[in-house]
Amino acid sequence: MALRRSPSATCAESWTNSAGFMRVATALSESSSIHSDALFHLTRDVSGMGLDPMSYSLLEPTPFKEEPWAEESEHLLQRNSMQIPPSDDKIPVRDSTISQEDSKEGLCFSDGRRKVDYVLVFHQRRHGSVRSPPGTSISQDRLSIVSNGNFPPAVDPDAAAERGGGIPAGEAANVGEVFMELGVEGLNEPTEPADHEMRLIRQEFEANLLEAGLEIERDKEFKTHGPSFTRLHAPWPVLCREAEFLKIKVPTKTSYELKEEKGFGSSMSTVWKKLKQPFQPKIPHQEHERNKVLSHCFSRDKLHLYNITSKDTFFDNATRGRIVYEILRRTVCVRTCQTIGISTLIAKGVYDAAFPLHDGDYKVIGHIEEKTDRQVLHEEWARYSAFYKYQPIDLVRKYFGEKIGLYFAWLGVYTQLLIPASIVGIIVFGYGVATVDTNVPSQEMCDESLNFTMCPLCDGACDFWHLSTACGTARASHLFDNPATVFFAIFMSLWAVLFLEHWKRRQISLSFSWDLTGIEDDEEHPRPRYETILLQKKQRNQKHKKKKKKKNEAAIEKLTWKDRLPGYCINVSSILFMFGLTFSAVFGVIIYRITVSALMAMSPDPETKSNVRVTVTATAVIINLVVILILDEIYGAVALWLTELEIPKTETTFEERLILKAFLLKFMNAYAPIFYVAFFKGRFAGRPGNYVYVFNDYRMEECAPGGCLIELCIQLSIIMLGKQLIQNNIFEIGIPKLKKLVRAIKDKGSAETEIEDERPPKQWNLDYALAPFEGLTPEYMEMIIQFGFVSLFVASFPLAPLFALLNNVIEIRLDAKKFVTELRRPVAVRAKDIGIWYNILSGMGKFSVIINAFVISFTSDFIPRLVYQYMFSQTGTMHGFIDHTLSYFNVSNLKPGTAPLNSDHGDITVCRYKDYREPPWSSDAYTFSKQYWCVLAARLAFVILFQNLVMFLSLVVAWVIPDIPKTIVEQLKREKKLLVDVFLREEKEKFQLIQSLFSKDASKHTGSHVIPPGQGAPLPGRYSTLPPVATQAGDGGGGPRARCRAASFSQFTRKIPPSPKNENENAKHTAV
Repeated sequence: MALRRSPSATCAESWTNSAGFMRVATALSESSSIHSDALFHLTRDVSGMGLDPMSYSLLEPTPFKEEPWAEESEHLLQRNSMQIPPSDDKIPVRDSTISQEDSKEGLCFSDGRRKVDYVLVFHQRRHGSVRSPPGTSISQDRLSIVSNGNFPPAVDPDAAAERGGGIPAGEAANVGEVFMELGVEGLNEPTEPADHEMRLIRQEFEANLLEAGLEIERDKEFKTHGPSFTRLHAPWPVLCREAEFLKIKVPTKTSYELKEEKGFGSSMSTVWKKLKQPFQPKIPHQEHERNKVLSHCFSRDKLHLYNITSKDTFFDNATRGRIVYEILRRTVCVRTCQTIGISTLIAKGVYDAAFPLHDGDYKVIGHIEEKTDRQVLHEEWARYSAFYKYQPIDLVRKYFGEKIGLYFAWLGVYTQLLIPASIVGIIVFGYGVATVDTNVPSQEMCDESLNFTMCPLCDGACDFWHLSTACGTARASHLFDNPATVFFAIFMSLWAVLFLEHWKRRQISLSFSWDLTGIEDDEEHPRPRYETILLQKKQRNQKHKKKKKKKNEAAIEKLTWKDRLPGYCINVSSILFMFGLTFSAVFGVIIYRITVSALMAMSPDPETKSNVRVTVTATAVIINLVVILILDEIYGAVALWLTELEIPKTETTFEERLILKAFLLKFMNAYAPIFYVAFFKGRFAGRPGNYVYVFNDYRMEECAPGGCLIELCIQLSIIMLGKQLIQNNIFEIGIPKLKKLVRAIKDKGSAETEIEDERPPKQWNLDYALAPFEGLTPEYMEMIIQFGFVSLFVASFPLAPLFALLNNVIEIRLDAKKFVTELRRPVAVRAKDIGIWYNILSGMGKFSVIINAFVISFTSDFIPRLVYQYMFSQTGTMHGFIDHTLSYFNVSNLKPGTAPLNSDHGDITVCRYKDYREPPWSSDAYTFSKQYWCVLAARLAFVILFQNLVMFLSLVVAWVIPDIPKTIVEQLKREKKLLVDVFLREEKEKFQLIQSLFSKDASKHTGSHVIPPGQGAPLPGRYSTLPPVATQAGDGGGGPRARCRAASFSQFTRKIPPSPKNENENAKHTAV
């Protein structure tokens, strides 16, 4: 890179706009590299001359002239010969007076041609104008930087000569330059040191972006406050270069027809397509399903193989944004802040935001010939009225990238498979409704003639009561606790396995259709916090070395476990504390239930006494729900803080650790109350005469007479529905609306001071007003928690899949609306799968087998009924089951002060309670009876049998369903064969061409004179004698090459004119 001081550096000049600036000229050269040290020297020399930061308001607009596709070679040759005037390659800066169809609705530069691929935003905090007072005389300096020649030419070469006052004419004629003007602030304008430093960092960063080949446009008018926008555009050579680096797969000219099914399968497939037709979204220009275009990793050597109809549309907007983001991610600011990438600069506050633009407005106004992808997504996907339609997953992937596309595809598969689970759950619930009147245990509990007198539910205030008063609870319990529940639990365990297997196949199919097969993981740069901690460690080590005067120690390149040890210790202790907090919340609700039950039992109102259990259960569940919602928000913030303390190196590691912590904390928070009701409630309450007390005053609560399963059902249903309704929907809809309203009020207050005749806002203004995209973790998390409700305790609530299905139908459209209309466009990130979420789903599926086995065995009465019917029943029926499950207790054995003070039941000597214990007249009074141990053995045996049976069936299902569909395997083999054929054909053409050129060259030289010594063969790549098409194929990425591209020979052989001049040039070329 050439860096020189202009002879006119000492000259002073008064500019027409009364602004002082330094001029930096960038000479165009094809030999420069993005790895150049240019900016190191630039920063050093600029800082040495005592210049002030760049003034972004002084750059002037330059119209853009797009070169035709066929003339690219000649244009590059002109660049090599330095025929472009200096002004033709100025950095384009938007002028508010320029309007070419409003710059295509704010999606392009001011010339209306070049797309805005990315936007950088920073806030101006200065309070005055950057322009100097009129008549201020300042000195000029000019720096020349070798760039890579990716700046567009303009029309007027004389305009720059005027603006360049003091630049020698010879230099202007010989060097194509890009001018960067560094503004000098007025002397009367104070600025904070932090703002000054930020401007220097932005100056270096944007200069490095120019060096990498990007084109920059900024607002010409300067704002004293508010956001300022820097637009970035990646020209064709940069896109080609980066696409080759990133190994982006692009369509080729070769396509093949997919094999059609024959016979019965074909007819069924046709019928199924016709049935699905009304549910398909209307996507314009949808490719024919029977043809597939062959794709290959982009290479600048093989441009003739790709189906390039237009350079502007070959790479779609999502891919262009991703390419620019990769450049932003690896661009360094070494001299000013020792950082890498735009993420670090945003974290440091240098920029406020960075994002690609949406494709215009999502609303369709008037009649337009062709809708944008955003408008199509809004019409066919992001509307609640489209709830019955399939998702346009391919268009979602095209617009938002593979990672977001995979999330919505996974959510769609999950929602579709909830349909059969919901149907089976409704059938199970319907079976319970149909058999409730014929259920013998329920009839016995409701039979008043049996007259089961039960022991008091509390000490002193509670009276004896009849079991027939719990008739309603018993009948409701049968709706969910019936023989069909066992079948449903087995079905849902297999359903979870089927869902995961189906998703694996769907994921492979999407990877094939989206050309994700064989992609490599992108190299990740360190996170900003990791860089900061590492830099601090290096500085401490350098100070330590200076004190001890050691020079041979190895340089610090990474953080070790010792640096992370404090974070790990805080993580473990904090997570244990959060677990304790969760258990404390559950215990607090238990105390509430016990105390309120005792207080309501003391009430003189008989109606209040009769509704104690219902009132306490309902209010306790609502309190649980509120606590869960509050702790969920707290745990999300705590998980983020704890993950930051671990100092993960990359974003992927950070995301995985954050997901694990957040899932662990939220899982415990959501399911702790349910686990308590399912497995602990009533099991440690004791028995009459020997109850377990809390704080020596309150008895531990017991299950309802119908069992704990009905309470588990109430707990599960209210928490599940409450979370979905409040957290997933109201929070997702209400909070963004509230934030948008607050932001609109603030903007309205600041807009009143602006000029009234201001032009309509551009797309970057509209997108900046949207909420930033914060990742898919919250979206996945709420679905994973819901999956737990559907699979873990589904034996107690068969309608859970139905409510999950109804929620997800709304959730898909809600998320779609949020992504299309309320969030900034995220960067299109490649992803082969859903990552760690699949492992979490798989683990929960296996865990659900164990949980459902224990729920059926220990929470429901399925096993006791089975044991009674086949071991203890005299008739082999369920008659007498209630009497069998109730034990006897002698009232005289009650502790003093615990007997009812006032009894309405007369003189009661014996009461009943639910347990398997010996009667008081037995020699082993109140000890566990033989029936208890029989039932316990049967329960444990059922757990083992259920678990092994379901696991075996799950393995069978996974074995029967292959991970990769057979059609995909065949198509992969066919594509590989077609690619080999294409490359072999190309090599054959090149070989034939070279043979013909050498034979032609030999015949020429046999009849001509010997070449003089001074006219030897030209150096390779020094002179390009190829026709325009050939040079274009070889120039796909970043200027003329230093060698000829043999892969391009087959492209230009048939286009060589038969003129003598061209023949000589070809002879020259062959001599190489």
